[in-house]
This record gives sequence, structure tokens and C-alpha cells, in this order.
Amino acid sequence: MWKGINTALLGRHGYNRQIGLRKASRARLFKEYKEVQREKVADPDIQLTCDDNNIFKWTALIKGPSETPFEGGVFQLAFAVPEQYPLQPPQVRFLTKIFHPNVHFKTGEICLDILKNAWSPAWTLQSVCRAIIALMAHPEPDSPLNCDSGNLLRSGDIRGYQSMARMYTRLAAMPKKG
Repeated sequence: MWKGINTALLGRHGYNRQIGLRKASRARLFKEYKEVQREKVADPDIQLTCDDNNIFKWTALIKGPSETPFEGGVFQLAFAVPEQYPLQPPQVRFLTKIFHPNVHFKTGEICLDILKNAWSPAWTLQSVCRAIIALMAHPEPDSPLNCDSGNLLRSGDIRGYQSMARMYTRLAAMPKKG
């Protein structure tokens, strides 16, 4: 008999804990939203926006880093933020096609340690965008999601990689002229 009551109490506390995490997550995301509004001018390479109806869905427009094949391109990212954020990382993917060894060409999935096992609650959505921009400038061909891209870099064909990356940037991430 007591066992049933304890189980019921534990269940309710688990439910309350879940609600508490969700509230904490919402508060953190709201704080980040206000910070993004203040930093719009300070960081012109990142435009981060929250979905009007769901604070757990965000999108970002990031500028391709200079002196890379992505320069001049604007790339869209989609963020799915878990209810356990910031204790768990957001799921981030490219919506814009990109030729990069650490980005799956079809799904846009990103291979970046901070989005997996090196996540820390100190990271924000804005800092994740900065890390993705850094990854664009410094690919890691030894852990490729795009094997064609990774193979070009591993074989030393930098020119081939840059040519393909530049072509896809022009096709997918640059405004059409005329």
C-alpha cells in the first residue's frame, strides 16, 4: 500500500521537475532573445530569430566567413531547442545547401563537438552560430558527414574543395541577380 503512494508521489515530483525544467528553459531562451535584440548591431554576421509561436524553434542567417569559399553567401540554420536546454544542446542544421566536410549535404546535419559531447550550458544560441561560422572557415575533414568534401581535403585537393564549395555557395547561398 505505501509502495503505491510513494510511486504516485515520485511520479508527481517527476512531473513537477519536468515542468520546472521547461520553465527554466523558457526563461533562459527569453533572456537569450533579449540579448539577441541588443546585439543585432554588434554582430552583423549573425541574424538570429525566434519563431513567433514557439520559443523552442529558432532560425539564424549567418554570413559566410571572409577569405573562404563561403564568403558572400548567407546560410540559413534551423534550431530545435530541447525542453532540457541549456542542460542539453540544441539540434542545429543547415537549411541552405553547403559543400562542407562537416555538414551532411542532404539533411544539413552538422558534425560539431559542442552540439554533441562537448556541450556546456555556458554556450548560447548566438555562440553556437559563432562556432558554426568558425567551423565553416576551419573544416575538420577527418570526421566528415560529406565524404566527397572530406576526401578532397584529405587528399590535398584544396583547389577542388574550394571550387566545389564556392560553386554551391553561389548556387544556394547568394541572391540571384537579374
